[in-house]
Amino acid sequence: MTEEHTHGPEELCEAGTSLYAQALREGRVRTSEVDHALCLVHLGLLQPMVEDLGWLEPVSPTVALHRLLRASGERIANERRREEQLAENFAALMSLDGRRTPTVDDPAIRVLTRELINPSITEAMAHASREMLCVQPNIRYSDPRAQAARAIALDRDQALLDRGCRIRTLYPHTQRHSQAVIARYEQLRGDVEARTLDEVIDRLIIIDGTVAFIPANESGTLALEVRQPALTACFATVFDRLWRLATPMHPQTAPQPSLDGITPRQRAIANLLVEGHTDAVIAHRLGLNVRTARVHIAKLAATLGSASRAQLGYLIGRSGILDQEG
Repeated sequence: MTEEHTHGPEELCEAGTSLYAQALREGRVRTSEVDHALCLVHLGLLQPMVEDLGWLEPVSPTVALHRLLRASGERIANERRREEQLAENFAALMSLDGRRTPTVDDPAIRVLTRELINPSITEAMAHASREMLCVQPNIRYSDPRAQAARAIALDRDQALLDRGCRIRTLYPHTQRHSQAVIARYEQLRGDVEARTLDEVIDRLIIIDGTVAFIPANESGTLALEVRQPALTACFATVFDRLWRLATPMHPQTAPQPSLDGITPRQRAIANLLVEGHTDAVIAHRLGLNVRTARVHIAKLAATLGSASRAQLGYLIGRSGILDQEG
């Protein structure tokens, strides 16, 4: 009874090694003996004897290896010819497609490291001919890296506008009176517009509806370059819906007045409070630091006469401030 031969075709088992050594010593082995060492036949180390097919004779390892490598090389050459033929067949179709077509080095979704993010955005913008859509969450403008990136972005944005393209950007309300943001729109010339919302999604850049850039981790050291048409169309749809809900941003606009003692910022916080979010989550979603969010919550509680967090939620619901228009 022989053992089942279960390992891969390129592996040489102990039984095969032992049988090959026997074949070298005796000059041949019976065909029936290789049932438990078929790897010798697969690797070309044993071959039938012309004089008697009931026997197998050993083949020099050098000769067997050369045959295997030659066969492998032929398979690789065939695959390369097939790749060339496919590329040639699709070339005519690609010329009919006016969109920028991904290549092997430009896949539908690509992960970008920090060093590649800005150069990749700059390259994509250089090919733009229509519009760039941006969502910019709360940014720490005191960060030296943010300042450097802002200078680079200003130059390439102006170059885009100079070619007749349009730029639309969404910010959280916290950026309405940011001096850095105001300075940006004082310097840019062309078809550029900004709007703000209580909450915005994470950073997003869409160029001509064909390529999008989104964060790939929380620290912002990785990003995704997306060229998949269904995904970029989805991102653009989300942006347009947020854009219609947003308020146009004018640098000299005064802060919105309060209504019944409740400011628009406090109303946004109240909405998140009744949803049960923590101070940290509220701060993150509204682009505030936690300390500022807690100050707003304390002022809201004082205005409504609340003595506890639980009572505050009840008083918010009873006050009807969430039903008022901002």
